[in-house]
Amino acid sequence: MTKTHPITVSSWTLGDKCSFEDRCKAASEAGYDGIGLRAETYVDALNEGLTDQDILDILAKYNIRCTEVEYIVQWCEEPRTYEQKYKEQMCFHMCELFGVKHINTGLMEDYPIDYTAKKLQELAARAGKWIIALEPMPYSGLPNLDKTWKIMQKANCDNVYMLLDMWHWVRADQPYDILTKEQAKRVISIQLDDAYTRPYAKSILRDESMHDRLAPGTGDLDTAGFVKMIKDAGVDPKVIGVEVISDAYMAKGIDYVADYTYKNTVKVMEEAWPEILKETVTA
Repeated sequence: MTKTHPITVSSWTLGDKCSFEDRCKAASEAGYDGIGLRAETYVDALNEGLTDQDILDILAKYNIRCTEVEYIVQWCEEPRTYEQKYKEQMCFHMCELFGVKHINTGLMEDYPIDYTAKKLQELAARAGKWIIALEPMPYSGLPNLDKTWKIMQKANCDNVYMLLDMWHWVRADQPYDILTKEQAKRVISIQLDDAYTRPYAKSILRDESMHDRLAPGTGDLDTAGFVKMIKDAGVDPKVIGVEVISDAYMAKGIDYVADYTYKNTVKVMEEAWPEILKETVTA
């Protein structure tokens, strides 16, 4: 198993209808190093009757790890709901259980930079030893690299980094030459996918994100170019996530999705960053 840059099938890629064991089996047989879990899919596993030890045993059975934990949201709200407080604590527990050091974190609500930075400081303090990985998304309160970076600089927290997703990057109309060396040092993980040339209308762009992404390298927007930007900027991603949310793919079953997305991810990595695929693999 690749320990330093595990290629990971993100939780949404395999949907939320499969059992935990089927998720692990599909990912492992496709070739993935790791699976991602949202707080919701972890709770689904518990709801199947599995204990934490059962979950660890199933991961071991398929020689795969959970390498991605998500997703903290609504951390700027005042007051925060109990649901979100529980979800946040669940993510902390998952990090402890699986040995994951960062939590993917989004913000759908749009607030001023100063206020958001203050709330980010509070979230970072609650996270303690865990790293908050902010994900810019064009239809969110962190719409692009620029605003996300300004918030991070204002908050000035040692345990706040970024997660950069190729789909969100291109749908925010960002070119592949704006990530600086300084910013690259604060990128902890990446997610790969692809998209059609023409986006959905802005008012329903999130629908495209949640239903109609493409596997890496199979669309029109140069996944390899995104990976080359990440590499050239000096990013050392702790996780290479594959987040391909597609109703059309899922209609063919999770085994198909896992196999198709992994094979195309490998093709992209062979073109853009082959060194990662040559890393020593250990059990």
